[in-house]
Amino acid sequence: MIQKLLIANRGEIACRIIRTAREMGVATVAVYSDADAKALHVRQADEAVHIGPSPAAESYLVGEKIIAAAKQTGADAIHPGYGFLSENADFAQSVLDAGLIWVGPKPDSIRAMGLKDAAKTLMMDAGVPVTPGYTPVSGDEDQSVERLTKEAEAIGYPVLIKAIAGGGGKGMRKVDKAENFAADLESCKREAKASFSNDEVLLEKWITSPRHIEVQVFGDSHGNVVHLFERDCSLQRRHQKVIEEAPAPGMDEATREAICAAAVRAAKAVDYEGAGTIEFIADASEGLRADRIFFMEMNTRLQVEHPVTEEITGVDLVEWQLLVASGEPIPLKQEELSINGHAIEARLYAEDVAAGFLPSTGTLERCHLPDDAEGVRVETGIERGSAVSPFYDPMIAKVVSLGSSRDDAIYRLGTALEGVAVWPVKSNAGFLFDLVTHPAFAAGDLTTAFIADHENDLKPMMQPKAEMLNRAAMELLEYYEDGDRRALSGFRLNAPVNRTVRMRSGKEAYAVEPNDDRFDRSFSSLAAPDIALVSYRADTFAVSLDHERGTGAASAADGAIIAPMPGKVIAVDVTDGQTVKAGDRLMVLEAMKMEHALTAPFDGTVTDLEASEGGQVQVEAVLCIVEPAPEADPA
Repeated sequence: MIQKLLIANRGEIACRIIRTAREMGVATVAVYSDADAKALHVRQADEAVHIGPSPAAESYLVGEKIIAAAKQTGADAIHPGYGFLSENADFAQSVLDAGLIWVGPKPDSIRAMGLKDAAKTLMMDAGVPVTPGYTPVSGDEDQSVERLTKEAEAIGYPVLIKAIAGGGGKGMRKVDKAENFAADLESCKREAKASFSNDEVLLEKWITSPRHIEVQVFGDSHGNVVHLFERDCSLQRRHQKVIEEAPAPGMDEATREAICAAAVRAAKAVDYEGAGTIEFIADASEGLRADRIFFMEMNTRLQVEHPVTEEITGVDLVEWQLLVASGEPIPLKQEELSINGHAIEARLYAEDVAAGFLPSTGTLERCHLPDDAEGVRVETGIERGSAVSPFYDPMIAKVVSLGSSRDDAIYRLGTALEGVAVWPVKSNAGFLFDLVTHPAFAAGDLTTAFIADHENDLKPMMQPKAEMLNRAAMELLEYYEDGDRRALSGFRLNAPVNRTVRMRSGKEAYAVEPNDDRFDRSFSSLAAPDIALVSYRADTFAVSLDHERGTGAASAADGAIIAPMPGKVIAVDVTDGQTVKAGDRLMVLEAMKMEHALTAPFDGTVTDLEASEGGQVQVEAVLCIVEPAPEADPA
């Protein structure tokens, strides 16, 4: 049995693994970069080893440093979590060559499923249905724009470009028409190269009513493979999952049996050991039918959304991973596994929904997450005072609900999300609340286009409600009165006090006369005496006493192109003096593993170009200015 486990990861998954290891009596070792020196997973582990600078490429992605840390601390096993090195077959082999236990599938299994083109061929041989499209084969690896454009035309638009080494939505683009193909292919290949050091792609037919269905599989070294039923991960944005649930709504027993059997065949085809996921795309135009469900890829690791499977089966998948890696058989047989209840997971991210879901960074001065209670589970790697940095994925937490029915799980998750409050870092809590309480979601009317189809219903509230301002005003008054700052209270002679508070939220100013009889005082002020934090339907607002703070004269309305977040400039498409049209791409920033294109706000000329390819920029830095053309209205 494993005695000491090094976790080659960070954040919430590291904390998750530490929890199970501790329950099993296994000692744990954390690794950390400069940015994570004070991180929660570092404090929770029994030991911790510093492995380098903040960029993942210099720390968490350097296999030699991970193995050296294991040797230094006497760890006998390495768990990779998900992301980083979890699906790197060469690293897995290096761990084994170092005489350590690899908590994951065999390197050959990772290689077999690591490249999507080879995996599709292998699945066809195993009798697993695959999505129609173009997959490069050995001896025909032409990746030229001309060749791929021809193949896309043969498939018929819309098509999906996918990096053959991809995952997590990286290196993936939907292309609706031929004139967009070359630009999207360039962006897709560049993102794939940056994320996976491989820019090769394949093409698939875009399914018009797609649902993302995946099956949790588990194998051991004794030849056993079982499935733990399916999950629905259809609610996605930019091909990244937002809401996941198990079991899949609308899945009948016959279809479940067929898709799960196909998943087991897929796992056996690569002699799979450990936790893995077989991902399928379903054409749901006529409901879920076995003959309209196609293999997409296999994730040879533990998935982010594994808690929903744990909740409905009562299985601890991390415990199973450690047991199987130690040579034990899978603890349960297929006939001993069953579905009990319904579970839903929401991914809480540090991102500014109103600004197009741009990553939000900074220190969490306030961080109120739901308590683990009956039917609610929270997985997180942060707490109040933690820093959300630009170097890693911006996940704050996973909020999971379990109910006796899907309706019950939805209600519990909505209630839990309603209580989320983080500040000053922005979060998608309100967006998640609106998603899970949307009537179409409750009806199970799901496709991967759900968020785009209901965009107008999911727009964030741009201004605080009157009752929120009222509560904030009361808190501010109470703060000053409690602190003997009576100036705000005014003179009173056995008469009701007439109190008016001028406040500012963003660019808007308000005059509020709080009504003590109407609203409660449940929202507390922050340490700063002129700020109060209020929440409404999981949206959090900071309001302050009326005083100006500007951030510089430049603004988008003036034609200034301002960095919306700290990041790296990976492409500059313009030069000083160049004429551009509204919507033309000016440059591309990369932050938290994703690309963000900055475009011209109107027709004009580029001036004062400060950005250069490869350069790092800070939030609100002016990267260039677009001087409006004479006929353009900059407003």
